[in-house]
Amino acid sequence: MSVLTMITLVAALVLSFIVPWGVFLKGERSRGRYKTSLAVNAFSFFGLMLIAAVLMLGGESTVYAEAAETAAAGTGLAVGLAYIGAALVTGLSCIGGGIAVASAASAALGAISEDSSILGKSLIFVGLAEGVCLYGLIISFMILGKV
Repeated sequence: MSVLTMITLVAALVLSFIVPWGVFLKGERSRGRYKTSLAVNAFSFFGLMLIAAVLMLGGESTVYAEAAETAAAGTGLAVGLAYIGAALVTGLSCIGGGIAVASAASAALGAISEDSSILGKSLIFVGLAEGVCLYGLIISFMILGKV
């Protein structure tokens, strides 16, 4: 990673904290001021991140040389598909686990509000829903271990 890219990333981080506070502290605090501060924060942060991405991907680097060596060895497709598979397993299991936790936790809160003695049973169901995410993470580690 080049020095210019590092400077841009640090500037994005610093400006995303400093610029909105400068906008926010000027004048009276109102709902419009909050919206302006949020808009300036999002514009400066994502704009600088876009510039950093262009700088990172714009020049030749050792990553391209390593990718060319891997493709020449004939293992590029297998390794790429393994990474895609690990990403899909992790992402989809976490999305499914999040949906399950949302349903189980809201039902558990409703049940606990009526009868507080079933707290332990309801926490077990929420924990089982979270286990789906962990199973997906374990499978992705297994896939990456074979690469």
